[in-house]
Amino acid sequence: MIATRQQDLRLRLLPYVVAATFFMEYLDTTVIATALPQMAHSFGVGPNELSIGMTAYMLALAVFIPVSGWIADRFGSRTVYASAIVVFTFASVLCGLSNGLVEFTAARVLQGIGGAMMVPVGRLIVVRSTEKSRLMQAISTITWPAVAAPVIGPPIGGFITTYASWRWIFLLNVPFAVAALLAVLALVRNEREHDTKPLDVMGFLLSGATLALVLYGTELASQQGANVFLALAYVTTGIGLGYVAWRHAARREHPLIDYSTLRVPTYSVTVITGSFTRIGIGAVPYLMPLLFQIGFGMSAFKSGLLLLASALGNLGMKALTTRILERYGFRKVSLVDVALAGIFIIACGLLTPSTPLVIVLLVVFAYGLARSMQFTTLATLAYADIPPAQMNPASTLWNAAAQMTIGMGIAFGAVSLRVAAFLRGESHDAFTAHFTLGDFRWAFLFAGVLTLLSLLGYVGLSHDAGSKLGGGTRKARA
Repeated sequence: MIATRQQDLRLRLLPYVVAATFFMEYLDTTVIATALPQMAHSFGVGPNELSIGMTAYMLALAVFIPVSGWIADRFGSRTVYASAIVVFTFASVLCGLSNGLVEFTAARVLQGIGGAMMVPVGRLIVVRSTEKSRLMQAISTITWPAVAAPVIGPPIGGFITTYASWRWIFLLNVPFAVAALLAVLALVRNEREHDTKPLDVMGFLLSGATLALVLYGTELASQQGANVFLALAYVTTGIGLGYVAWRHAARREHPLIDYSTLRVPTYSVTVITGSFTRIGIGAVPYLMPLLFQIGFGMSAFKSGLLLLASALGNLGMKALTTRILERYGFRKVSLVDVALAGIFIIACGLLTPSTPLVIVLLVVFAYGLARSMQFTTLATLAYADIPPAQMNPASTLWNAAAQMTIGMGIAFGAVSLRVAAFLRGESHDAFTAHFTLGDFRWAFLFAGVLTLLSLLGYVGLSHDAGSKLGGGTRKARA
């Protein structure tokens, strides 16, 4: 009886431990943006030059995410996850102690490798360890850091750099990482595949190159003054390599990324349709701070405070997600929530400096609610019908798609803003720096319409989709 209670407690605590490490990684990714000017001054370089540190981190993530599942099977999930925390934290310390651009970039590459192992393997540990009946709540717990971090990261970064030093952004990871590491060693079992498959080296190279090119192209497109056509060339080349990677995987007995998981309808919807949803919704964290700063004339700190309304929406929805899915089911929730997300994204573009503050906060808050609900829905439904033997490849592909579409969401917002300015007649040399409220209105409209168009993919879901996880069952029990 005691052993059973201890096991039950371990399984209940595990998602919170994984969520803590996820929050550390996602927050570190977003908080750095506001610290770039101070860091550039410390290193004696321009802010644009320092962006290589962010790019290096992103590319390291892209290259090593696809191989994370194979490494976990080869060396054991606890070994890899704990090692990833150590590597990420050690690299964070090196970032905080860096005195030059080269040192910082090298530390960011190492940090990216740790992050590439930490997030996918952590998700895999939770999915493997949790019963279907509890999976909905567990996924909801580990999803909120990815939803909340992009909106609370900038104000936190602004506060730290204003009242302390940018170095604390990285050094503060240490105590949290030590606590998480101890919890991982106590709670996580070192599961591994007894029959380890050979490493698909060509698949690793192709998938890594695909993600790296797509993410670099989208990152380039989001930078002011960048050549959009060059960025598009990178993305197009990456997509072409992705097709080659897909054909390669179809011929391999044990491919690094197993695309056969896409034959499961509930999974393919979260990867394919969900990618378009994530791109549309993901454009807003890029557009909204610019709207408040450029369109409304606010400071970065005040803009960040307004974005906290979105974070409150994200966190507030977390407590209701499981109940809503149990009551209405995945199909109905997806259709209603994506529609609401698209409407409120468009509403963000209709805000003006004269809009009452309470209306601004309500729109931003409602967007946060919809964003949280849909991201959790996608992350949970992905594993509803995946058999245990395919959990690892399904997790690898899902994480790769999620990472890629996060970057593409930012790029979509940036390109939409530029297209709006171009259509207004702004010259090529000037439109990268001079945006109007009208430009933001069109950019939010583009993002909202893309989100609404993704509704077509959710229509095909069966009415009992996700019922194995308890979706749509609460009414029946009542």
